[in-house]
Amino acid sequence: MNKVFVIDTKFQPLAPCHPAKARRLLRAGQAAVHRTYPFTIVLLRTVEEPVAPPLRVKIDPGSHVTGIAIVHDATGEIVWAAELDHRGQMIVASLLTRRGGRRGRRSRKTRYRQARFLNRRRQAGWLPPSLASRVANVVTWVRRLRRVCPIQALSMELVRFDTQALQNPEISGVEYQQGTLAGIETKEYLLAKWGRQCAYCDAQGVPLEVEHIVARDQGGSHRLSNLTLACVPCNQKKSNRHVREFLTHDPSRLAHILSQAKAPLKDAAAVNSTRWALYEALQATGLPVEVGSGGRTKWNRTTRGLPKTHWLDAACVGANTPETLWTSERLHPLTIRATGHGSRQMCTMDKYGFPRTRAKQAKHVHGFQTGDIVKAVVPSGKHQGVYVGRVAVRATGSFNIRTASALVQGISHRYCRLLHRVDGYAYQSKVEAHADTGRAFSAPRPSSQGSSSWASGRYSL
Repeated sequence: MNKVFVIDTKFQPLAPCHPAKARRLLRAGQAAVHRTYPFTIVLLRTVEEPVAPPLRVKIDPGSHVTGIAIVHDATGEIVWAAELDHRGQMIVASLLTRRGGRRGRRSRKTRYRQARFLNRRRQAGWLPPSLASRVANVVTWVRRLRRVCPIQALSMELVRFDTQALQNPEISGVEYQQGTLAGIETKEYLLAKWGRQCAYCDAQGVPLEVEHIVARDQGGSHRLSNLTLACVPCNQKKSNRHVREFLTHDPSRLAHILSQAKAPLKDAAAVNSTRWALYEALQATGLPVEVGSGGRTKWNRTTRGLPKTHWLDAACVGANTPETLWTSERLHPLTIRATGHGSRQMCTMDKYGFPRTRAKQAKHVHGFQTGDIVKAVVPSGKHQGVYVGRVAVRATGSFNIRTASALVQGISHRYCRLLHRVDGYAYQSKVEAHADTGRAFSAPRPSSQGSSSWASGRYSL
């Protein structure tokens, strides 16, 4: 499992510790829970001259999921790992909904409201909101990790370098096309486009060959829209037959291949559009930033015999990857899903664009906010039991709690105890940090400056 982050009473980040040691500190009353996600404890004393281990945050940016890992440069231990799910498509859907509402207002018999999408000047380095959110998510988590862990350096996957151009800057024409990397870029593109599996039988983990959908002697070309991947048996079985003849018995697969052949790599375009913005944002942190190529990441992972996952790809980014990466079999990456901070829309609309709900009410009720993770211990009544989950507040003080299995309604705020404040992200892990098997410890809240939510309660690691 992930190690536990540790800070002292002056909020100095200390070396992460093993969960067993954190349990001992909590049970002995020498520490208290500071934050649930990522799980952090605060020592009830100040540490003079803390030792800062050489920890490095390594990032493997992705369009949908970004892998994050903290690696000890000296020992090669993977201290902490997470997979961050972005919400780019949710943002696109929200923008389309907003655009539809505004267009509907202009088309009705109401006072004309002029469209303003043509009188805006974009700043240098502007990114669409769906792409900017990807950069913001990664930067947010780098800053959060720096507050609870003594990070010394950063590494990120930036670009796949062209070694031919590095060796010979004047390379061009046919010499470039027939160099040592001839066909490598095409193969990597096709692997990403076709999901690293055979297009005809969905075989994975076997040697794949570049295959012409329409054979050359049937009029096919070498264009990427006419190339796919096939395992050796399927490639030999198809031979030079036309794909329509070869897949006559499977029309659904034929339709999928023909549509996928012309589909662009939107995910690769999103990563390419945001990579330099992310690099500049990480440089602004003041930490040394190492960049690596996708080819280097793949080579590091393959030579160390690691499976392909987002967080292990992150641990293999860059030339500073230790020769041996060590991780416990019980290490389960924390799954982080970006959910946003709600909507600015004051009330929801019906299908005609008119408001169908009243304006938003008070955001905080009895110290709780919708989206907070709480633990409710109901001593009696029809809802008797213990519930842990996200809360939806009501002005009456009767809350709803959505647990992992059901939605429980009508829980009084008096029975609720805060575990984690809503922060724009949802979390999931095989080892939950707020399991109810620990002992109760509490710590005083810090003063107004540098204050944070020190949650007291029963926790286990």
